[in-house]
Amino acid sequence: MSDFVYFFTFQDSSIAFVVLGITLLGIGSAYVGAYSFLDKKALLGDAISHAVLPGICLGFILAGEKNPLYIVSGAFLSGALATFLTSWLKGNTRLSDDAIIASILSIFFGFGIVLLTVIQKSGNPEMAGLNQFIFGNAIAILEEDLYIYGGLALLIIVTLTAFRKEFSMLVFNADFGRSIGYPMGTIRLVFNVLMILAVVIGIQAIGVVLMAALLITPGAAARFWTDRLGRLLVVAGLFAAISGIVGTYISFVIPQMPTGPWVVVSLSLLAVISFLFAPRKGVVSRFIARKHYLKKTHQDHVLKLIYHGLESGKSTYPIEEIYQSFSSSKRKTRNIIDELTKSGLITVNQLDISFTSMGKSEAKRIVRLHRLWELYLNEYMNIAPDHVHDSAEKLEHILTPELEALLENRLNYPKLDPHQETIPRDTDEL
Repeated sequence: MSDFVYFFTFQDSSIAFVVLGITLLGIGSAYVGAYSFLDKKALLGDAISHAVLPGICLGFILAGEKNPLYIVSGAFLSGALATFLTSWLKGNTRLSDDAIIASILSIFFGFGIVLLTVIQKSGNPEMAGLNQFIFGNAIAILEEDLYIYGGLALLIIVTLTAFRKEFSMLVFNADFGRSIGYPMGTIRLVFNVLMILAVVIGIQAIGVVLMAALLITPGAAARFWTDRLGRLLVVAGLFAAISGIVGTYISFVIPQMPTGPWVVVSLSLLAVISFLFAPRKGVVSRFIARKHYLKKTHQDHVLKLIYHGLESGKSTYPIEEIYQSFSSSKRKTRNIIDELTKSGLITVNQLDISFTSMGKSEAKRIVRLHRLWELYLNEYMNIAPDHVHDSAEKLEHILTPELEALLENRLNYPKLDPHQETIPRDTDEL
């Protein structure tokens, strides 16, 4: 508990620098990764993150120490070369995208491991901690590192925010942007530069092996929560910042624990929660919504069946006949009848069912929607009257009052459906 209070009250200024740094790194990476995810180029970030390792090693060899300027410059040039080779191979060979990315990733990363081994055998005392670039260690970020990495992260965030329209066009409809005069090639180049920078600034905190997770996972998790780009960027940035801070805290409490894996574990937990419980798109949420829809559909069918009985002259409807009509789901039908009774839509008198005034009005609405749809499908879609029932049976449950009014107006407030059955109104009496 004392470690928790010490860490999150920022009693040590170096901790404040680390938290600020990992937050900026996470948001910048999440912004770039969200666009990359929407552009279906998420694996390119994985390739770049592995491809920067040779540049890190060459920067260290040239500087003779872990100089941030040399490290960042080397990593950026290495990532830029990998990006260029990826584009060149795609345009000049018949290799598929995944084959190209896999080749670039493995070749560059393998070369980086060779250089790292050479450095470790060189005896240079400054090499201590260089292997932290493999799995990351946010606690090792110093104040002078923050100025470089944090500044680049701010540059990414500001650029993507200021030119959101252009980058959105690149992701969603580059051909349209090109047709109205936007320099889509230049925009693509700028985006690739920003992606490389995002990888470069994240390698010390997250590591080259796991950096792809910080690029891809926040955007993928945020996609479950919203369909709007602005909100998606905010949610992705929030997920990345939270996971980055959690991973850094664990590295602080357990000094030998690298940051990168715990950031990925935290991100994965957020992604699983999003996958399961996000409103509308989560698996659990969709399961509940589907269950509710099927239940509401069955209720509508029961009310409609009782209403058809009233149309045929019955004053009440025998429960047994309802069970026979839904013989494959008798238990479910019994539960539906109980719920309709509790809702005040029907009353049950021994073995017969009758409507309440509210229930009759609701049944009329369902039958009216069904018959309006049948008429619409017949008149506007040219579907034969004996083929419209099944389609109308599905559509009647999703019609809103606004669409109902529009449909009636389009059909000029009809009185009969294609089968010459009356389309009921609330004023009609049975």
